[in-house]
Amino acid sequence: MSTYQHSTPQFMNKRSCGVFMPIFSLPSPYGIGTMGTEAFNFVDFLERSGVSFWQVLPLGHTGFGNSPYQCFSSVAGNPYFIDLDILVRMSLIRKEDIPAYQSSDPSRVDYSFVESTKMQVLRKAFQNSSDWSKQVQKFYNNNLDWLPDYALFMALKDYFDKKPIWEWPDSKAIQREPETLNHYKALLSEDINFYVFLQYLFSTQWYELKSYANTKGIQIIGDIPMYPSPDSCDVWRSPEIFKVDEHTLKPTGIAGVPPDAFSEDGQVWGNPVYLWNSMRTTNYSWWVWRLRHAFELFDVVRIDHFRAFQDYFQIPAGETTAKNGFWVAGPRMEFFNRLRSEFGELPLILEDLGIIGDDVRSLRDATGCPGMKVMIFGFNSWEDCEHAPHNWGINCVGYTSTHDSATLAETYDGLSNEDRLIANAYLNFPYSSEEYKLHQASTVVFACIRSALASHARLVIIPMADFLSLKADGRINIPSTVGDVNWSWRLSPRDVHRMDWLAKHLAFLLRVFRRTRY
Repeated sequence: MSTYQHSTPQFMNKRSCGVFMPIFSLPSPYGIGTMGTEAFNFVDFLERSGVSFWQVLPLGHTGFGNSPYQCFSSVAGNPYFIDLDILVRMSLIRKEDIPAYQSSDPSRVDYSFVESTKMQVLRKAFQNSSDWSKQVQKFYNNNLDWLPDYALFMALKDYFDKKPIWEWPDSKAIQREPETLNHYKALLSEDINFYVFLQYLFSTQWYELKSYANTKGIQIIGDIPMYPSPDSCDVWRSPEIFKVDEHTLKPTGIAGVPPDAFSEDGQVWGNPVYLWNSMRTTNYSWWVWRLRHAFELFDVVRIDHFRAFQDYFQIPAGETTAKNGFWVAGPRMEFFNRLRSEFGELPLILEDLGIIGDDVRSLRDATGCPGMKVMIFGFNSWEDCEHAPHNWGINCVGYTSTHDSATLAETYDGLSNEDRLIANAYLNFPYSSEEYKLHQASTVVFACIRSALASHARLVIIPMADFLSLKADGRINIPSTVGDVNWSWRLSPRDVHRMDWLAKHLAFLLRVFRRTRY
């Protein structure tokens, strides 16, 4: 591996702060956050707060479990994020076309309602879209590298009753036999055009939102999964770079992490691992293509599960635990040198969490890109942990918590008496455990946020749920589980009412710790 350390990315050149907030978590009257009025209002909140970055989760068209890390395409956007009020203004639908929605819990995404109604409304917009045909055709022509295959893939999935690729009843469609694909292109032309139209709407709305944020001095930090979903257009169109069965495209080697102190069975993710030797023969062209799209969508990109570029964990397909998995060498610095030759500076954040060794740290440092530190992982009394804010170096991105962890307030509540004693002293938090119960959780949460902002880390990201001092009700995801709680947290009306106060308070803290955008 090269020992040369590349220069720090430009976005890390000054002290700054960002807020983590998924698109689906924004308030809206239609069951899920969108790229409409409330997204623009959130940008205004960020501007008033003086922050420099808005971090979101992957924007992909979600599949299994509504997870943004299990998408039908590495580059297509999620139609659920399309704002319907904007379509009314475009005269594509009428207000009365939008089903009335009243939720018993406005703090959760109602996926069942969204799935059963939104696509119907979007189909109606498509049927009324003749006036926009020139713009859609231009969009199509500008995205020939991925859009035709994606639209056909989604139309085929609908035609085959939503089944995963390896269960499609037509093996010639699985194998992309040219005559068969031409047959389906003719048969499913309307559905194909529908999915093209959806991507046109998504792209138009996203870039309007991104442009608005950028004009306010706010950059968007995006996120891409390490591995595509096994049931994705990526696997269907490029099976030669994944460990899948050559006939069915069903994964034969899947990703995960080994057993550890937190899980005796490890984690089995189900995504097919890469055939890096095959990728090397094309000079990593698939990853270059993927990142080129990501750098268009976002100003900065976080890559999930960075350690797999050093060594990745492979589990034989069919295993229910990770116990029989094994480590395989990844592409290492050769991969990042290829990216440097293509893009120059890499505006990347590398997710280097979990159990990693000096080899992974050396690879991270050699790229010059920042890794991550997470404050709640430093709440212990038995070691001087690298995640405690006093150990955060300049070239890292510090987080108070993450989308895969408990929130700050939830973590603090779960500390042992000894750990809490150390944490209280660290935070200069004067209350005993009994006295803490008499105070709002926000008291200790903002002590944590101040400690993070005071650190040396050039960039600090605070999840919105931490700003709101939410506990388990603000958690985004519990890893290795599938359920209604995951990917469903939203700002409640009560939380929205606190935004003005939060903006003023955060703006003051950023001035104190020299992180303001101004």
